[in-house]
Amino acid sequence: MRALLLSAILMGASGTMAMACGPDTDCTLGDRHYRIALPEGYDGATPVPALVFAHGYRGSAQGVMRNGSLRRMASEMGVALIAAKSKDDDWVIPNAPRHMETDGAEEFDYFEAMLEDATDRFAIDESRIVASGFSAGGMMVWNLACSMSDRFAGFIPISGTFWLEPPETCAGPVASIIHIHGTSDRTVPLNGRPIGPTHQGEVSAALEMYRDYGKFEPLAQATYGDLECSEEDNLAGDTLKFCLFEGGHSFRTEFVRFGWEQLKKVGRL
Repeated sequence: MRALLLSAILMGASGTMAMACGPDTDCTLGDRHYRIALPEGYDGATPVPALVFAHGYRGSAQGVMRNGSLRRMASEMGVALIAAKSKDDDWVIPNAPRHMETDGAEEFDYFEAMLEDATDRFAIDESRIVASGFSAGGMMVWNLACSMSDRFAGFIPISGTFWLEPPETCAGPVASIIHIHGTSDRTVPLNGRPIGPTHQGEVSAALEMYRDYGKFEPLAQATYGDLECSEEDNLAGDTLKFCLFEGGHSFRTEFVRFGWEQLKKVGRL
């Protein structure tokens, strides 16, 4: 079934492959889309790394592209910014409100099709693609880390985790994850909160599951500016970092830059 869904998305996109798309124009994938901003000086031939960013609840690819700070940061780093877009108001992921029975396949197929389309249209280094997102987008990123780790060099979820509880285990190779969260977040609290028929998961539960999955061991406690981080690694050289900042449910571009630099530090970029 998942293969059929992915095929349908790609077939729907085939008629638009030659059409221009970018930060102000949708890159169409059937009934879905994404937007992309290329770094200044992009020559269309030299492969560049990419940051795939998942928006929050009721967000949009257009909204991500309106974040001038994020756009500038990506361009300064020589990175293509790819703004993913949920089909409706929110991502269709396991245990989310209105999507309690899903296994997430619809979104995983979309992200697979988006990556294939973007790397076909543009010179993007497929070995250096990172997924990040804020709030509900951070929840989407945790699901990608658990189900599509082979397609990304690392993950930077910000203020979001699994709904209800993490899966018992993950699929694919172990990845590097930099999780960033506010200590006084009331929208997505560290211990979660009930919403409708479900409950936001506990960040500690997601970290514990992934720690066991990746065989991570404590490494150090470190301070990076406003971030207080617990750091773990494994024998394969992957990193699992849990970084807290004093504050609530807020996004800062420097969080993404920090996560990117940490992934470079351990040789994932």
